[in-house]
Amino acid sequence: MAFNKRVKIKSLLEQPLIGAEVTIMGWVRTKRSNKNVSFIALNDGSIITNYQVVADPNVISEETLKKCSTGACLKVNGTIVESQGAGQAAELHASSIEVLGEADPEKYPLQPKKHSLEFLREIAHLRMRTNTFSAVFRVRHALAYAVHKYFNDKGFFYIHTPIITASDAEGAGETFKVTTLEIGNPPRTEDGAVDFKQDFFEREANLTVSGQLEGELAALALSEIYTFGPTFRAENSNTTRHLAEFWMIEPEMAFYDAEDNADLAEDFLKYLIRYALENCEDDLKFLEARLLEEEKSKPADQRSEMGLIEKLKFVADNDFVRITYTEAIDILKNSKPNKKKKFQYLIESWGADLQSEHERYLVEKHFKKPVILTDYPKEIKAFYMRQNEDGKTVAAMDILFPGIGEIIGGSQREERMDKLVQRMEEMHIPTEEMWWFLDTRRFGSTPHAGFGLGFERMVQFVTGMGNIRDVIAFPRTPGNAEF
Repeated sequence: MAFNKRVKIKSLLEQPLIGAEVTIMGWVRTKRSNKNVSFIALNDGSIITNYQVVADPNVISEETLKKCSTGACLKVNGTIVESQGAGQAAELHASSIEVLGEADPEKYPLQPKKHSLEFLREIAHLRMRTNTFSAVFRVRHALAYAVHKYFNDKGFFYIHTPIITASDAEGAGETFKVTTLEIGNPPRTEDGAVDFKQDFFEREANLTVSGQLEGELAALALSEIYTFGPTFRAENSNTTRHLAEFWMIEPEMAFYDAEDNADLAEDFLKYLIRYALENCEDDLKFLEARLLEEEKSKPADQRSEMGLIEKLKFVADNDFVRITYTEAIDILKNSKPNKKKKFQYLIESWGADLQSEHERYLVEKHFKKPVILTDYPKEIKAFYMRQNEDGKTVAAMDILFPGIGEIIGGSQREERMDKLVQRMEEMHIPTEEMWWFLDTRRFGSTPHAGFGLGFERMVQFVTGMGNIRDVIAFPRTPGNAEF
């Protein structure tokens, strides 16, 4: 077979090799034929562009050509020649075609026509063969690589934090339980409760909702670290912004305060966007055209003011707006949607928990720029956030993006032992179970900070996809664990 001699379509398009004999392999996107010749558009996933294979029926048997239907996988040997048609500088004149895998055209669900994103989610095992999803996942790869490159170049260390944990970092209780006990008939204690002493870990355990707490432990030894791993929330949210399984990037930095934290987060987001602009041009151009076509069916006031690439450049090239929660509440309270009762959740007083509609109003209508919101009321934020001197707010930071809402959440962490214990007691978080976390405040504590970036939301923003289920290969959502 000599698979190792295969030339990728991406490299052929970058360097045509006119006159060379090559072997390419890939999947048929389309085939059109006349009496004299068949034109086969082949794609191997290395680039969004197909490569044209020209098959002469005097050279390639009719039986083989018949099997070269949409979806079939081919190995093609031939000679690269200059293309006579428009759109491509060169094409491959086939000397032999081997059908590696047939695709029955009567049954293959991806035919050369438009398919809805909803339909494609039902066949997620095949949807990466479409232009839209191959583009999305190439961009996703580039962004993942850029995450590691950014932190590595800044001297951060990559830490693998546990996927199975006994703590609920957010304190929200929306966790997936991990157990080896028999679900229908678990062992019980004398008072009738499930006896977790007989479970694998001899205690209750769950899938992690965040690597942050363990990340803090590492930062208080290595100074600057980051995690990048899967996280799980058993939140029954059927929205375009939520998944039950998603990936989080969580840097934690010793010797950082709230301002340092915001500076790093803004720089990081801009770096990722610039990396995608520089390395995913073909895919972003395709996704921009797809978005433009999709928006034609929307009312004019719901369409984007900028194209996808223009929007990405705008965010990468402009300073983010920085305001406090208190300033945001004043803006929202006096806004038209609030006064005219257009918000689903009306803003009536300081202390309200901001919803997606409020975040998007600030970003998309009021400032028309990404916004960094700081100094939230302590009552609506997690126990580990540093309390400000006013006694009412914490040194929290959320970054809000157009079309997404919150994309980053973070804070300066509470490094003072007495303040942290007091807050944990107020929120009924058992200090004895968190002894290891408190030890870092007991021994050599220091100001430190960190944030979490939901990777799928970042991919959503860069690709322009409207639903978070379309930027992860196999989405896990309420009622859906297929594939």
